Amino acid sequence: MILHLKTIVLGATCLFQVPQLYAQKQQISGIVTDIVTGKPLPGVSILQKGSGTKGTTDLNGRFSFQVTNTSAVLIFRFIGYDEQEVAVKEAKVLQIKLGQTNKSLDEVVVIGYGEVQRKDLTGSVGSVNMQDIKKAPVGSALEALAGRVAGVQVTSESGKPGSEMNIVIRGANSLTQDNSPLYVIDGFPIENANSNVLNPDEIASIEVLKDASATAIYGARGANGVILITTKKGEAGAPQISYSGYIGSQQIINSMDLMNGYEFVRLQAERDPVGSQLTYFNDGKTLEDYRSVPSNDWQQHIFRDGVMHNHSLSVMGGNSNTKYSVSGNIFGQQGIIINSGFDRKQGKITLDQSFRKLKVGINAMYTGTLTDGSNPAAPESAFSAMNYLMYSVWGYRPIAFADEDLLNDPTDDLANPTNDYRFNPILSAQNELRKNYNNRLIVNGYAEYAFSPVLKLRINGGINNSDTRLDTYNNSRTRYGFAGSTNGVNGSILYTQSNTWLNENLLTYNKKFKDHSLNAVVGITFQGNKYHRYGFSAIHLPNEIKGLAGLSEGVPQPVTSLQSEWSMLSYLGRVNYNYKSRYLLTASFRADGSSKFVGNNRYGYFPSAAFAWRLINEPFMKNQQLFSDAKLRLGYGITGNNRVSEYASFSPVYFENTSVSTNGYYSWGNELLQGMYLGIGTPDLRWESTAQRNAGIDLGLFKNRLMLTADYYHKRTYDLLLYAALPSTTGYSNAFKNIGETSNKGIELTLSGDIIQKANFSWNSSFNISFNRNKVIELTENQESLTTALAWDQDYRTTPLYIAKINQPLGQMYGYLWDGVYQYEDFDQQPNGSYLLKQTVTTNGNTRSSIRPGDVRYKDLNGDLVVDNLDRTVIGRGYPIHQGGFANTFKYKNFDLHLFFQWSYGNDIVNANRLLFENGSKAHLNQFASYADRWTPENTSSTMPRVGGQGPNVYSTRIIEDGSYLRLKTGSIGYTFDKGVLDKWKIKSLRIYASVQNIWTLTNYSGYDPEVAVYYSALTPGFDYSSYPRPKTFVFGINLNL
Repeated sequence: MILHLKTIVLGATCLFQVPQLYAQKQQISGIVTDIVTGKPLPGVSILQKGSGTKGTTDLNGRFSFQVTNTSAVLIFRFIGYDEQEVAVKEAKVLQIKLGQTNKSLDEVVVIGYGEVQRKDLTGSVGSVNMQDIKKAPVGSALEALAGRVAGVQVTSESGKPGSEMNIVIRGANSLTQDNSPLYVIDGFPIENANSNVLNPDEIASIEVLKDASATAIYGARGANGVILITTKKGEAGAPQISYSGYIGSQQIINSMDLMNGYEFVRLQAERDPVGSQLTYFNDGKTLEDYRSVPSNDWQQHIFRDGVMHNHSLSVMGGNSNTKYSVSGNIFGQQGIIINSGFDRKQGKITLDQSFRKLKVGINAMYTGTLTDGSNPAAPESAFSAMNYLMYSVWGYRPIAFADEDLLNDPTDDLANPTNDYRFNPILSAQNELRKNYNNRLIVNGYAEYAFSPVLKLRINGGINNSDTRLDTYNNSRTRYGFAGSTNGVNGSILYTQSNTWLNENLLTYNKKFKDHSLNAVVGITFQGNKYHRYGFSAIHLPNEIKGLAGLSEGVPQPVTSLQSEWSMLSYLGRVNYNYKSRYLLTASFRADGSSKFVGNNRYGYFPSAAFAWRLINEPFMKNQQLFSDAKLRLGYGITGNNRVSEYASFSPVYFENTSVSTNGYYSWGNELLQGMYLGIGTPDLRWESTAQRNAGIDLGLFKNRLMLTADYYHKRTYDLLLYAALPSTTGYSNAFKNIGETSNKGIELTLSGDIIQKANFSWNSSFNISFNRNKVIELTENQESLTTALAWDQDYRTTPLYIAKINQPLGQMYGYLWDGVYQYEDFDQQPNGSYLLKQTVTTNGNTRSSIRPGDVRYKDLNGDLVVDNLDRTVIGRGYPIHQGGFANTFKYKNFDLHLFFQWSYGNDIVNANRLLFENGSKAHLNQFASYADRWTPENTSSTMPRVGGQGPNVYSTRIIEDGSYLRLKTGSIGYTFDKGVLDKWKIKSLRIYASVQNIWTLTNYSGYDPEVAVYYSALTPGFDYSSYPRPKTFVFGINLNL
């Protein structure tokens, strides 16, 4: 009986427990997405705390399983993303958003001919945060690169839409040759990449290889650094449809302050008292009457608010074997100067297919661009500063008389056409035809076969074809085509075609032996290029209404015809050795053979080696809590520069008459006959080489919430490819020679961290700063210095402005030290009332008898009381002492805010605009408003020279200005909608935002913008004349994923 009772009790107890056990189990489902893009993440590992793995997400990022009880905590893990823990509680459907961690030591970094995890890097490689870059409303990703990576200097000539970027990594190596880096786009090396052909939305990653151990694998083209650009490809998962677009406007940041009508007339009366009576005071008007006369600022007519829009659409997806992507982009940018702009249309397709041991893929991109409008800083004729657009914009008369229509008249009747080339800038800009069409096709394909799990062969092939057509037409309402111009109505068409092909064959061995890891790459590559340029032009076209179709009716000009080609054969090898992820060794070697060189100099050899010690994995670091990563890096290598013309080693023969220095024509019997001009080559020309050593440290603190990278480098460039001047006794002017040596040394610091990480608020910040000191070590035989003049104006084309001296920096400005103006006490008054400079007072380059009170004055450095060439000295520096950037990203719930500051400190700018517009010597030419405070007998305290008192045509510290600046470069605020709100519309993610570019600038520079580089070269940085102003941009946009 008792036994039966126990059985009944036990059975009842179990009966009551069964529902409770079932009640504790709970079915959970959901989706895991990227917190930024909203794209589902396949393959995310899901664990229940204390119970092990529950599963992974499928191709659509979804999951479904049971948890043991409602108090379960789930852990979501995915490579490259922050781990996230979620308490289940009563929820049955979970929406998990994982954020990428850019500081992950497991993050894969693209390097030359391979990839490595960031923790295993031995060289100096800078990675660009593409999410930050895409928040900048710009047409080119390289334009937004300024200040983002330590050691990378980005400048541009101006703010003209479609203008190219000047990028220099760790200082300029070469004096007269190109210092731009090598670009590698999806594995295709390009020496002269057009940054505008790439849609920023299409770029997956940008890596900057800086030291020799990272760049030596590119051998003869790695001395200036390498920028690796990888575009997006298909990913496994359901089809993803993404749209990114914005629309907004651009406007000028600031205008130049010009004289108003009253100040302009006062200047003319002071300059020419008699003539002004016949023009400005002929109807009984007085100077005071002009205070009420409306003034016309021509900047208000030449500048406009330009529309800017961008639309990118992509579809991508696939499975474990097949991945695909198709994308397109339309970009349009109206320039802030009328009749200027830039348009881009791009299409791209990728396909990757995997078989058992074979992988094949293709990446094809077609881009068509159109750049409109002329460049104010690059006139067709640089003979005179009066040919530049801004000369007429600033200098045009600000007041009009009752019987004239200055806005529509081609010229100013008061201007003397023999010595003043002013033309109505509005009419000219509206009517000048400048259309530059560029069509580029880049196709890359690969086949990869795995012989075994450790050995694979990869064969790459590709083409990069560029076709450019430049249409130029000047009708009778333009500055180059009006009736008074030399050529009358004229036009030209110029075709340029560049076809580059590439073949790479790489064998990779990757093996782990217990504590040892070995990765080895060997390969042979072939690359070649064919270049063609053909052009035709004609002047004095009789029927201008035909436009370029009427070229055959005009007077034909010499035909342009050019063809060249080059080829390279290269052998390369690299070994990466890793012991216990503690000691890392990299060694590489490349041999390049180039058709540009001959004989024994045809091949160049470029070795490198690097060692890294990951201290964090040493036993003595195990018990400390401060550092989560610590690595020391040392590297050394030799890289080359082959940026020289295809036939520099050969002696050319010229038959045309299009050049002054290489004219093949001669005069005989009052006729011009064709002959030939023999140039001089350099058969022993060889590679320019750069030896660089680098020491760096990488630190991670507080579980990698704070990351620090510091590098010190020293580069020595020798055998410079210098386009050297030859003695006149040789009969030749210039030739390429291997002469000279330069050095660059510097420090780079990068600091990034997650300052605040809360559930609803986060603050991520990154900071970088770089210091570079360059120096000239050696010039040509026994040469102490090299001076450079800029041919921007006929009066200054032979006046040296820059100097490179041995043991001093490149890009130093050269001229006189300004010492104010002469005052009355510097003169002896003559019996006739005139003034004669005292014998004890220094002259200014003019004769003593011609100098007057109020004339410009310069310092006499050698004490001989005469200012001449011996008194020239260094008056400024073109390169900054340091530069950098500071980025901050804030997130509060669904809101995000990004602010990026950029700065440059210690560089100067030659403001050549002031030479003409703080002068006052030319009749009826308006001036900057600052010239209203010039020296006069009634205003002797001014240091601004009097009218006509500028003295000789020289450069001085009067026009050298501090080019330092701090700029709030980019600001972006956005809102991401909740997933639950979007589900009913079948939208995976939606973000709306507003972005502003060039928001605020702190600078002492008086020109349009301190980011200016007109006539830029390694020897001539920081020059400004008639530049295209950089605009401020406002846009509103959306990011949509379906």
